[in-house]
Amino acid sequence: MGSFQNPFGRCQFSNLYNQVCFQQANEPGEAARSDTPLGPMPEWDLSDLYEGADSPALQADLERSQDLAGAFQKTYEGKIVEIASLEDGGAQLALAVQHYEEINDLLGRIASYGQLLYSSDNQNPVHAKLHGDLMEKITTISSGLLFFGFEINRLEDDVLARCLENEELAHYGPWIEDLRFEKPYQLSDDLEKLFHDKSVVGRGAWSRLFNETMTSLRFEVEGERLALEPTLNLLQSPDGDKRRVAALAIEQVLNDNQRLFTQITNTLAKDKEIADRWRGFADVADSRHLSNRVEREVVDALVGAVRAKYGRISHRYYKLKAKWLGLETLQYWDRNAPLPNESEREIPWAEAQETVLSAYNGFSPKMSEIAGQFFDKNWIDAPLRPGKAQGAFSHPTVPSAHPFVLINYQGKPRDVQTLAHELGHGVHQVLAAKQGALMAPTPLTLAETASVFGEMLTFQKLLSQAQSDQDRHILLAAKIEDMINTLVRQIAFYCFERKVHEARSQGELTSEQLNAFWLEVQGESLGDAIEMSPGYGIYWSYVPHFIHAPFYVYAYAFGDCLVNSLYAVYAQAESGFQEKYFEMLSAGGSKHHKDLLAPFGLDASDPAFWDKGLAVIETMIDELEQLDQKLS
Repeated sequence: MGSFQNPFGRCQFSNLYNQVCFQQANEPGEAARSDTPLGPMPEWDLSDLYEGADSPALQADLERSQDLAGAFQKTYEGKIVEIASLEDGGAQLALAVQHYEEINDLLGRIASYGQLLYSSDNQNPVHAKLHGDLMEKITTISSGLLFFGFEINRLEDDVLARCLENEELAHYGPWIEDLRFEKPYQLSDDLEKLFHDKSVVGRGAWSRLFNETMTSLRFEVEGERLALEPTLNLLQSPDGDKRRVAALAIEQVLNDNQRLFTQITNTLAKDKEIADRWRGFADVADSRHLSNRVEREVVDALVGAVRAKYGRISHRYYKLKAKWLGLETLQYWDRNAPLPNESEREIPWAEAQETVLSAYNGFSPKMSEIAGQFFDKNWIDAPLRPGKAQGAFSHPTVPSAHPFVLINYQGKPRDVQTLAHELGHGVHQVLAAKQGALMAPTPLTLAETASVFGEMLTFQKLLSQAQSDQDRHILLAAKIEDMINTLVRQIAFYCFERKVHEARSQGELTSEQLNAFWLEVQGESLGDAIEMSPGYGIYWSYVPHFIHAPFYVYAYAFGDCLVNSLYAVYAQAESGFQEKYFEMLSAGGSKHHKDLLAPFGLDASDPAFWDKGLAVIETMIDELEQLDQKLS
């Protein structure tokens, strides 16, 4: 997944609290594990941030950030309009922004460490307390800095334009422009501080409750009590009975906790409705579009294009899959079942590493070299552990440090693609770091570009090595399923969220309503080849994106469609593509998607753009059908 951003503001220390789905990390300094049949796997080393929870450097940085923030507030609060009017106003403002950025980076480092350490085991009371204490202190410190963006937005356009003639301030022009986009939705200073201060006991507290509840759940499968991640993994088992048992265990446990999940969803949806109403957002997803720096019309075009292709993509594919599995229709737990001839071999970690780095190297040695650091320097946490939540992420931390990648590696082919995906994020974050703490964060719509491109490189590498039509058939089917999960499933998620948030504005929602919304959008997106039993209705409740970043999910579809078009350009390019690609990633959040895609001849604001990306999947399914006929 990419960087999460607050609906209001680009302030890095604020973003870090919401940047990842509160996944799990590990204690600093642990060595690679060898007690696994998949071979030694790395566990990350957080000492590049701080040596430990009781590190004197951590306490010193916390005190230093408080001093710097206090001095900054004393120097600049209430004075920005006056400073900007001075003859050297541009230079004075540039100096202020540089100080502000320095505080951002320092607070971001502290927040990153607390979050990652807490993520190692959010049931560990020491980690939980440290994380909670740090976030409360950071919220208090950063509250005193909110004035800065507000006062910049009070500057008259002509005054700001004159200040931006200063070269040093002009460097921060994209960040200032982003602030100005948010000006219409800015509240009074006191209200902004209130929203900010209450976040730690509001949205943040409910999110934490969700995290800790989900991590503590155990699912009874054939006499074993499993956490969610390994239970979900059983839905990819070649044994249909095992898939069914795992799916029903998930149903039962989620239903046992449905009152809690429904309450969390109702509370957070209402919290968002209140914030949107006060800020004046017209649509339930507009705050996300603003933070993504993407126009509502572009997202609407994407959603409309994908929904129009449900029949030609997902419905068609799952009918083929039902035939391959010898079934009239698939049960929902068969959706990700392996194909009958698919190898059950578990892929050792070393092989996954070589596969991804080799694919990256085929594109550019520079890309492989950057990704290689994650393995060489223990920037990856790979093995499953008790208390480690489901999913994967690349946490960017701050530009003065480096990203950390987490995956739950279980040797499945999809795990190799997940590794490629998260390393794509990592490469992107390393390259964007030069933009600094204020402009390195990338809008979600482009944050998924490098990750999905990394997956595509790895897939094409594997496809080129296929030894037979049967191997090619299996690889194509797996890739199509991944693309359906990224495009169709995520757009269905987005449609579900729209139903939830629009209905919540009219009153509280029951579990039955939420289940019905889920079954409706899943049925529409997957088609009648998959049977939607009523028990599947509760599956909305474990998706962390709905809790931590409303409407985040369309970014995956945006990135997948974009990469399909981008890879087509790469395949046809004679030379120079790699350089332009690295320039795009290095821009971080300093440019709009339209400007970043222009060098490749692509324009996401053109409705036809999405049809081109979707046509790539249709073409793959066409080839799959031809291979199917050839092999039958």
